[in-house]
Amino acid sequence: MRLSRFFFAACLFLASALSAQSIRVEGFVFDAKTKTPIPYVNLSFLNTLKGTSTDETGHFFIDVPEVLLERDVHISSLGYKEKVLKGKILAEAQNIYMEEDSFELDEVVLSETWGDSAVLNPISSYSLTSGFSSSSTPWVLGLYFPNIGARQKVIEKVIVFFQQQSGALKSESKFRLRVYNVDPDTGAPGEDLLRENVILNTKKGDTHVNVDLSGYKIVVPREGVYIGLEWLFIPFNWYRSTTEDPITKQKYVEDRFAPTFGGVYSGNFNYKTMIYGMGTWSPFRVVSRGNDKNFIPAISLKYLIQ
Repeated sequence: MRLSRFFFAACLFLASALSAQSIRVEGFVFDAKTKTPIPYVNLSFLNTLKGTSTDETGHFFIDVPEVLLERDVHISSLGYKEKVLKGKILAEAQNIYMEEDSFELDEVVLSETWGDSAVLNPISSYSLTSGFSSSSTPWVLGLYFPNIGARQKVIEKVIVFFQQQSGALKSESKFRLRVYNVDPDTGAPGEDLLRENVILNTKKGDTHVNVDLSGYKIVVPREGVYIGLEWLFIPFNWYRSTTEDPITKQKYVEDRFAPTFGGVYSGNFNYKTMIYGMGTWSPFRVVSRGNDKNFIPAISLKYLIQ
């Protein structure tokens, strides 16, 4: 059974209840101050499996059952304050405006010279066993990396591995990279440490992508960091996949969104996985048959150590 099927199984019952007549909700998302369109904004109907994203022009559209117009829609984009609107307001307004999120960064004095470096969760493409994919709503997949030792560390590089996908996949896909600190109350991802949109392009057949973050000088907090991978529900990423039901063996066609992020089994239980969807962070845990390994996203993190 695909892990992606298990990944969303807990929410599938919600979809079956939403088979009423559908209408198209369509519009644009703009910066409230500059009036310029905002690309790659994620819009999710809370407590459902319905969601979409704005494209490069800030445009979005989604077909939803009429009953969802009474639900709240969570609207979010890196660098902007989150909004929650009723579905019917979203449908009627057409143009949505978001306010830029102001923030202050603590002043950090970094050494000009760095000594050691360390790679956490080193991965080989041959160790990939399955993957994480999305077909219903834009999720964020987060992997926690602990901060071991007292020396100051700066993130140099993130390496993201991919699982090869079947179906009528386009030649390229896009996703957003996120870096979070740890919420002291919940242990879930907290505030963004990477304050710029890092949209990454992947080509069909790519096994991994290396992301150089050294220029951002992101200091690793004492509590560690989460590296987040955010799907974008844009036409650029859409494809169709034929899937076989593991029980009935019947085949059916699904609308899916690339990429499929790789997954590996790790014996280090310090790494933990969380997913953001339907407005909240939730833990995700799958263990091996022997209960001695944890299934996690295939992400490696390289530190520079002062």
